[in-house]
Amino acid sequence: CAMSMRKYLRERKEYLYRKSLEKTEREEYERKVALKRALADGKPVPTELKSQYNKLTHTILADDDDTETPHNTVDDEYARAGIEDPKIYITTSRDPSSRLSQFTHEMKLFFPNSQKVNRGNHMSSQIVRACIDQGVTDLIFLHENRGEPDGMIISHLPFGPTMYFGISNCVLRHDIENVESMSLQYPHLIFENFSTKLGERTMSALKYLFPVPKSDSTRTVTFVNQDDWISFRHHVFEKRGTEIILK
Repeated sequence: CAMSMRKYLRERKEYLYRKSLEKTEREEYERKVALKRALADGKPVPTELKSQYNKLTHTILADDDDTETPHNTVDDEYARAGIEDPKIYITTSRDPSSRLSQFTHEMKLFFPNSQKVNRGNHMSSQIVRACIDQGVTDLIFLHENRGEPDGMIISHLPFGPTMYFGISNCVLRHDIENVESMSLQYPHLIFENFSTKLGERTMSALKYLFPVPKSDSTRTVTFVNQDDWISFRHHVFEKRGTEIILK
């Protein structure tokens, strides 16, 4: 409706404005760090900071835990993470094959609080608009090539980030003999080698697709990054004395 569209445009304008302030805030933060380091080491104030000494000193004294480090759009994007559970819609390219439909069903079981949505003839923009109106936090598009799942787009709503992941060596549960039913517990997450700035960004996009698990959950999901290839493993474990058995 017109009212929700006006609200969306206003929120997007505010979001873009906050994002435009990030560079300025980051530069001021770096100047404060340089000044504090010089004073702590007993060194002269750097020449480029002398004209700003009084202002920076006043700001440093006024900083608290919330203002000491600059906030960025990532903070805003995931401000409710861990407080409110994610709400995820999963859809596909048009006219999906039976294998992509099966993969979509498995993704629905894999991501807690997710729903499978039939694409029909709707355009992507229409689906995104409907998801925003319904309070969906993340929208996932699954794609295929010649009947084989080959891509996944994850878009955090309403303003992003949006990430594309290519899929290779996809093994469905349907392909595994004597596989047990998938646990619906909220999983513990394990991330390895996501230490770069891009890695941390990617980790956030994946991590916040899952609600906070209970401490006694026996389900784990592991993401291992190696040369920008992310290997994914999904296990349920059982404790037997001092042993841990993966299933």
